[in-house]
Amino acid sequence: MTATSTLTLGGLLLALIILVCNLYPWWRGNREMKMLAAFGKGSAAGVSAAMCPGGILGWAHSRSGTVGNGVGERTGTALTGTSQGQGLTTGQLVGLGSTGAAIVVLTVLLVGLAYKAAGKKDRRRIIGGAYVGSTLCLTAGVAGILAWLPAALNAAGSGVVAFFQGAGIL
Repeated sequence: MTATSTLTLGGLLLALIILVCNLYPWWRGNREMKMLAAFGKGSAAGVSAAMCPGGILGWAHSRSGTVGNGVGERTGTALTGTSQGQGLTTGQLVGLGSTGAAIVVLTVLLVGLAYKAAGKKDRRRIIGGAYVGSTLCLTAGVAGILAWLPAALNAAGSGVVAFFQGAGIL
């Protein structure tokens, strides 16, 4: 299974609406980073899922675009009367290895634990962040900006494996 999907203007619209709804209170308030913490945690999980070429996380990533396209296209058409179905240039985060995959699983696990401990508002922010992070990685621009991330996670995972194997210690 490949985790690619074509994002339309409608899907991008929905992701940007959720992003703005999370950034607006922060911008209007004291601009404290703790106001964005839950959304940021969710975004980290969404971006992590975007690197997965298959499995449950890869499936969730590919579905985020499909769901967003439908909802965003209906929203854009209902509000403006114009079609939001034009496709965007597709991007994909590739190169995740087995050691990097372990880091991705741990990242998603930590976000899941944060979700479980969060209140109702923060749970919604985590889910919104996960959706936005995953969906924006379907675009060529965001995927291009984050192209370094799979290699960095692979290196971090290799470092963890080397530590547990005693490399450089003995």
